[in-house]
Amino acid sequence: MTIRFSHAALTAALLASVAVPASAEQVFNRISSFAVANNIPADADKAAATSAEIITATEDGNTLIYSDSPFKAIGFIDITDAKAPKAGGSLQMGGEPTSVTVAGAKALVAVNTSESKQKPSGKLSIVDIATQKEEASCDLGGQPDSIALSHDKTFAAIAIENERDEDLNDGVLPQMPAGDLVIVQVKDGVVDCGSLKHITLTGLTEVAPEDPEPEFVSINDNGEIALTLQENNHIVIIDGKTGDVKSHFSAGAVDLTGIDTKSNGALKFTDTQEGRKREPDAVKWLDNDRIVVANEGDYEGGSRGFTIFDKTGKVLYEAGSSFEHAIAQIGHYPEKRSKAKGVEPEGLEVGIFGGQKYFFVLAERASIVGVYKDTGAEPVLTQLLPSGISPEGAVAIPGRNLLATANEVDLGEDGGARSHVMLYEFAEGEKAYPMLQSSIVDGAPIGWGALSGLVGDAEKDGILYAVSDSVYGMQPSIFTIDATKKPAEITNVLYVKRDGQPAQKLDIEGITLDGKGGYWLASEGNSEKLLPHALYNVNAKGEIKQEIALPAELLQGETRFGFEGVAAIGSGDDLTLWLAVQREWGKSEKGFTKLVSYKPASKEWGAVHYPLEKTESGWVGLSEITAHGDYVYIIERDNLIGDAAKLKKLYRVAIADLKAAPIGGELPVVAKHEAHDFIPDLKSATNGYVVDKLEGFTFDKSGKAYAVTDNDGVDDSSGETLFFPVNLQGTN
Repeated sequence: MTIRFSHAALTAALLASVAVPASAEQVFNRISSFAVANNIPADADKAAATSAEIITATEDGNTLIYSDSPFKAIGFIDITDAKAPKAGGSLQMGGEPTSVTVAGAKALVAVNTSESKQKPSGKLSIVDIATQKEEASCDLGGQPDSIALSHDKTFAAIAIENERDEDLNDGVLPQMPAGDLVIVQVKDGVVDCGSLKHITLTGLTEVAPEDPEPEFVSINDNGEIALTLQENNHIVIIDGKTGDVKSHFSAGAVDLTGIDTKSNGALKFTDTQEGRKREPDAVKWLDNDRIVVANEGDYEGGSRGFTIFDKTGKVLYEAGSSFEHAIAQIGHYPEKRSKAKGVEPEGLEVGIFGGQKYFFVLAERASIVGVYKDTGAEPVLTQLLPSGISPEGAVAIPGRNLLATANEVDLGEDGGARSHVMLYEFAEGEKAYPMLQSSIVDGAPIGWGALSGLVGDAEKDGILYAVSDSVYGMQPSIFTIDATKKPAEITNVLYVKRDGQPAQKLDIEGITLDGKGGYWLASEGNSEKLLPHALYNVNAKGEIKQEIALPAELLQGETRFGFEGVAAIGSGDDLTLWLAVQREWGKSEKGFTKLVSYKPASKEWGAVHYPLEKTESGWVGLSEITAHGDYVYIIERDNLIGDAAKLKKLYRVAIADLKAAPIGGELPVVAKHEAHDFIPDLKSATNGYVVDKLEGFTFDKSGKAYAVTDNDGVDDSSGETLFFPVNLQGTN
């Protein structure tokens, strides 16, 4: 039997918001996801890069159409059954589609055909949706970005960006030729190319007035066009019928406080930026008098949030750092983007659901969609929805209570997630996400992510401790989780230290209690980075008291795939620590890895061999070991995601069979038995694609089991952390 010990739980302030009963409200939850690589034609390279960027829907709401710039196509998705989207094919556009909208039975596609940044060109393609054929096109005279159709469907507006070359003169403006706005008349879905009109925008801005860089367009019920000039930090309001500039104003600047501006492997929301230019990307009308802009930044700004203006330029609401703080609370803050533009709000959408107007803010780098109620005054954040990697565009389909996001990043070349379209439904129920969030302490969120190991408290039901890995190498952390709350809550953080300073050269992958108020930590090494494979004992204050190096016999054949978990069996002089080595070490271990034992009292090492499952692709390894009752429980998984993922399982090994032999000699092979298959959990948790890194598993004091995934610190990851109870049968 595992003996558990007293450990004082650390607590902090509680978050105000918690999930409410299903009957109390309607909420958005993801119901399906679609990998756009499924739209690659059968005779094309299935590994070719694809991307879903700007997305729209047919008028009946049954088909999604998205722009795919790297594949030079637009894609179609059949969402007649929104919970089971189907590939609808793709159409090559003869250039890079930058935006798409729908006019009746036609899709209007802005296509970049530029020879170079210095010689921009583009066309407006008219595509018949039923036949998926290009019927006609208009020469736009420059490189297009965004397109919008007026509400009465009588004209379209296209932002002609003629984007700057960031490699030319360090990207400094001006760079000719100047961009402008195109307005073209539309009737019954038919575009009149002869009516095409260029609206000059030079001389309006404080930043490079001779080189406007139009980015995004939106049209209100009165036919007024709101246009952002992102690099110029400017917004223009234009009469869509006459082409006259009605007003224009600087997007201004924001004094940001409580942000993280250092990409240094630590999450500290204590910095400031004064006079940060907004440089808005997307713009949407909230009504005929107000617009909301997403302040992504590009040239020399980016204020990390969003702003609501009236059409004269008066600021009605400024989000400041509040959006980033909310994102950091759910573990989606992209620390590697701290010195740049943080979460980078880029896309926007507006829709009325259940009689309430909402707007949706897409954070490109955090892979999150913020859902805000438009109150007419200060908006209310109601949800944060997990998206794919880097949401670029969204479309609301209120008639079907649906929202779709297009997520542009494709990591297929590196074996990662493909570009995805995600679908959400507005319905009565509970919020499925987040599953874990942190408290606000002293006005800032407890920053967290990349969770890699779990252990239960010895005295309190529902209290767990988690560790983060080397993603936050300058802030190695032990988090206290209150799993009795919904969502579960990180209430405190204990930093691991050497001589009072954050400990470096750690990659913490496993944690267990030491029976003295402290912890044993397993650190995965990497000799190429001078990161040692080691076992650490830290006290209740987080100070390292012992650093235990691995014996030479164990290090023979070592790789960077080292310790991934640690479990304690026994106590006092009878205490034995068991550590799981992730993958095979050395040529002699083909098909096996090691469970390593260490007895602190005698400093004796030993090991057994653990047989690994076989897979047709990828690799298989261990991610966690925890002791409970008469068994140790081990996560064994492949490194594959989505439909390719085949192995995410929990096995158990009888403690009585853990008879360690001296390292260096022949090791006994333990028998393992399957205890749980996690793939159904990972599929159904939030209806996204199956993530690869299931890395933490433990039991609380009452014997309830929990698991957690590692979100890689939102680096080449969707940032999602799945934290959930596990229903095991027959555990003791």
